[in-house]
Amino acid sequence: MQSATAQQPSPDRRLTLDSVVNDLVADALVPKEVGEKLLRDRRLARNDAHPLVIVADQKWKDPRNPKKTLHVEVLTQWLADRAKLPYIHIDPFKIEFATVTKVMSNAYATRFKILPIEVSSREVVIATCEPYVREWEPQLEQILRKEIKRVVANPLDITSYIVEFYNLARSVKGATEQDKGAYSEIANFEQLVQLGRAGKLDANDQHIVHICDWLLQYAFEQRASDIHLEPRREAGNVRFRIDGVMHQVYQIPTPVMAAMVSRIKVLGRMDVVEKRRPQDGRVKTKTPEGNEVELRLSTMPTAFGEKLVMRIFDPEVLVRDFTELGFTEEDEQRWNAMVNLPNGIVLVTGPTGSGKTTTLYSTLKQLATPELNVCTIEDPIEMVEPTFNQMQVVHGIDLSFAAGIRTLLRQDPDIIMVGEIRDLETAEMAVQAALTGHLVLSTLHTNDAPSAITRLLDLGVPYYLLNSTLIGVMAQRLVRTLCPHCKEAGALKNETWDMLVTPWKANKPPKVFYAKGCLECRMTGYSGRVGLYEMLTMGSTLRRLVTEATDLQALTEQAYKDGMKPLRISGAAKIAAGTTTVDEVLKVAPPASGDPRKATR
Repeated sequence: MQSATAQQPSPDRRLTLDSVVNDLVADALVPKEVGEKLLRDRRLARNDAHPLVIVADQKWKDPRNPKKTLHVEVLTQWLADRAKLPYIHIDPFKIEFATVTKVMSNAYATRFKILPIEVSSREVVIATCEPYVREWEPQLEQILRKEIKRVVANPLDITSYIVEFYNLARSVKGATEQDKGAYSEIANFEQLVQLGRAGKLDANDQHIVHICDWLLQYAFEQRASDIHLEPRREAGNVRFRIDGVMHQVYQIPTPVMAAMVSRIKVLGRMDVVEKRRPQDGRVKTKTPEGNEVELRLSTMPTAFGEKLVMRIFDPEVLVRDFTELGFTEEDEQRWNAMVNLPNGIVLVTGPTGSGKTTTLYSTLKQLATPELNVCTIEDPIEMVEPTFNQMQVVHGIDLSFAAGIRTLLRQDPDIIMVGEIRDLETAEMAVQAALTGHLVLSTLHTNDAPSAITRLLDLGVPYYLLNSTLIGVMAQRLVRTLCPHCKEAGALKNETWDMLVTPWKANKPPKVFYAKGCLECRMTGYSGRVGLYEMLTMGSTLRRLVTEATDLQALTEQAYKDGMKPLRISGAAKIAAGTTTVDEVLKVAPPASGDPRKATR
């Protein structure tokens, strides 16, 4: 084994396995005998792989942190420090593909294993995994007439993104050139409205097909729940919603985006010619791992063309265990007590995107045994589930929620799930179904659980029928969960905790955690979401308060006495458990209504 000084790669020399291993031994990251064994067995290693990848494949323990291994990212950081260059983790969301791919050709980037990641008026930031190769630097500086800033990045990322960025840029460019001149006459807003036309581009053009395929696979990889295609005057925006937060992904020329929307409408069996009115559709496809997913499509005409939103439904995410959803043991017991009754109405409330559908599907999945007939009426069907009998609302033929319930009552059901109670007719049919011996599950849009009762009364449901049929109400919200790899403990200000739990008597947790950000969570500090729940069970005392002139505050205070805990207290428990942060809970959970101090604790 030679010394690190003797093996230090000279400028314009590619890294070798010998030099990397020797340097790791010199820096006490790898035992000498272990490194020598790898070099002896190097003929068994993948000769075409980057030295850092070969070393990472050994899964050696990191002596600085024995719980972790020397994976590629750790080795890349080590190499950057040794080469005295900045280290960077490439985040594709922060890169303008169209701009960086103009800096150099695909062949040039592949030859030197370099990737431009940022371009400004003065400099170009270029990522490399060969920090001792610099022959390309003076050439580029002369051509670009800009300063070159070199950074070291993961070799696997560079190889992958060179292919991805340039292939995408090539497809967009090819599609744009085919449509060249189609929109040259645009001069004012009235003409801009016509951008919804596909122009000369065909939805089945190979470039358009490739862009759409890339978009879907990229969304699956990034754990996106929604894909937004938003046409604008100059270029359309592509945005993903991840863990409830929108992220800008890419900008695509408006004519290309129009063709992409047409392509996706074809896949969703929608009317491609009709661009003046909103449409809905669905597409079933597979993730790169081979898992089936469904996408719900929705188009909306805008000034610059059709806006398309694709909501991604992953069966593994939509049907989950109650513990995974965020139920405490007490929550699960109260919920099971409600949904295992033979008849009555159980409601789930919350705003759009609060996880109501996931809760209902997970519940129905557990209830749908071979001995029971479970039927649903939805608008639209969120996920096709073989154990349910599902029917979709079709407004064009007057198949509404109320008409659907009327039909289901003749189908000998045991459990009926109604997608949403929106009007008096639907509410009355749900009550009728409960009165005739069926369990009815449905959703409402209210801020908290007690408000669901007053909402039904406002719709016109008689209070005595509500008392006879309503079993309970659950309000819920979703909060982002802290990344387990990087969350860090910190101090909690008393006034912040008081604002969260007042006027509840709740002890301050011994420690709380904050979002830091790491590579695993893409520097956001969060990964995934979990539910906060507020369970209201209709007891005898509570039923007596439901009258023609129901007092919401009195109703809420009695619910507290009966054991209901508001959403913020559910959030406080998640904070104390280190699951989420105070900021997340305050952002989504409304202040408790009524006065909990009047409750018997």
